[in-house]
Amino acid sequence: MQAVKTKVKLILLLAILINVKVYAQMNYKPDILGGDFLQTTLHFPADYEGEVTATLCKKIAAKETKSAVLYIHGFNDYFFQTEMAEKYNQNGYNFYALDLRKYGRSWLPNQKLNNVRDLTEYHAEITESLKIMQAEGNSHIVLMGHSTGGLIVSLYAADHQSNSMFHALVLNSPFFEINLNNFILKNVVPNFVRKGEKKPNKPLNAGLTAGYGESLHSDYHGEWSYDLNWKPNKPPKVNYGWIRAIRLGQLKLQAGLNIQQPILVLHSDKSVYSRKWIPEIHNGDSVLSVEDMQKYASSLHGDVQTAEIKNGMHDLILSEKSVRETAYSVIFEWLQKKK
Repeated sequence: MQAVKTKVKLILLLAILINVKVYAQMNYKPDILGGDFLQTTLHFPADYEGEVTATLCKKIAAKETKSAVLYIHGFNDYFFQTEMAEKYNQNGYNFYALDLRKYGRSWLPNQKLNNVRDLTEYHAEITESLKIMQAEGNSHIVLMGHSTGGLIVSLYAADHQSNSMFHALVLNSPFFEINLNNFILKNVVPNFVRKGEKKPNKPLNAGLTAGYGESLHSDYHGEWSYDLNWKPNKPPKVNYGWIRAIRLGQLKLQAGLNIQQPILVLHSDKSVYSRKWIPEIHNGDSVLSVEDMQKYASSLHGDVQTAEIKNGMHDLILSEKSVRETAYSVIFEWLQKKK
């Protein structure tokens, strides 16, 4: 019996060593962002639209470190925020970012941009990325999510309590609630959810406006340059299946999530409501309700800290320079305390 146990242990050890070797030899190539940015493609089983990939990008800190962050973008988005990567590097973190399936670098011709039917679909690429990061020598990993990414990261953390590969969460304006009035949330959205189960591919006859996008891109009223094919000013219409996935995820969060790792929730000090671009969008959240984020941050049970960033845009790290510098200061001061 002892000999059998020893043999099993050796087999498991060999499997672990082989696994680490495979991850350590990931096929990275130069990323579209240039400089020291690299990317690698992750492959997954086909889904209801066919082939599926995700893309892991990285920028390693100049000074050797075992700390790292994995950034998860929001809806109608992808990773392009080079300044954020540099800030993490300067503060002692290797930076990794994931373009989720059907977004940005990972969007394939057979897929509808941004499409998803269940938020747990993203768990596969998050887990794969964490394994790669750990195999590459990162022993202290922070999960950071913006907007929809904040919702995804929260649900992932709650569903992976036994996962020792991540150690803290940073949520940048998380998508805890749809920014609609209570009547629509209670009487209309549930119908969307039911339709999403029966006809997930049917497009919802409503779309988001272009004002927020125009406030960001340098060709309009912003300071940032990025691919408008991957992050168009006016997002494409979503399917009922997408609405169902988001709503079920939100309801699960709102019912309460137990998360062992410490959590930092950041949001603006106010919301701005306008269907077209106005200058005020540069000084408030024009996508989500700040009150909703404040309310549902309490649904995260554990070591949770909230931080209000005055004059912050929806994506706080794309806000005006002085505002985003404040956000960075809050993030890195908090991370230092939680190490």
